[in-house]
Amino acid sequence: MKLEKIKKRFILGILFFLPVIFLLFLYPSTHNYNTLDVVKENVLEISNQNQETSTFTQLEGKLTVLVFLGKQPMRKSIAALNLKELIYENFKGFKGFQIVVLIPNGTQSQIAELEKELITYEELEYWYFVFSSENEINNIYSSLLSNHDLDSNLATNNVFIIDKDRNQRGRLDDRTDNQLEKNAQVYGLNSYNCIEVSDIKNKMSEDLRILFTEYRQKRKGNFNSTSRRAEDLKK
Repeated sequence: MKLEKIKKRFILGILFFLPVIFLLFLYPSTHNYNTLDVVKENVLEISNQNQETSTFTQLEGKLTVLVFLGKQPMRKSIAALNLKELIYENFKGFKGFQIVVLIPNGTQSQIAELEKELITYEELEYWYFVFSSENEINNIYSSLLSNHDLDSNLATNNVFIIDKDRNQRGRLDDRTDNQLEKNAQVYGLNSYNCIEVSDIKNKMSEDLRILFTEYRQKRKGNFNSTSRRAEDLKK
């Protein structure tokens, strides 16, 4: 009886641990080769002269979520709250992470009102409101790859991921498995709509985690870059 019990436990142990071991072998190889695409290089840097924030911030050397709330930021409060709850709360404290909101000069009082809605129990340590000229906001936005223009208030619900080298990250091919099977036309993902909760909760969160994994592997010295460029897609 004892021998039979030992055999049963041994077999159950093998059945339990084999899938786990398989997944452990599979995990490193998956993340070594699925990097987040560079969709646009050389995003324009934020000018130091136009900043009125108490703490100067820039894009270079940081992993940035870049936001445009425009001349009437309170109208974009839902987008800002979604971003805070679903992205900022999950990634704050990650090395080099920041959210930068570019807004026109003259909106300081509205931003103070918006901050009251965003701040609950702690300050937004990695969240920066940068007041800038309309000209600079337009120039920075023009340096991004986007399918939409800023509206008349210099605002958009879409936010952008910028890496530490000021490259815009996203997906050159955002087709679903079903669309791939049907050989549907290729389309990319350059930005993330903060009104669409599924967009930021699923796609944006996933893409940020992939990018953080890339930087973690670079620090460890075992990063294997197979990141594609926009030119590759054209070919």
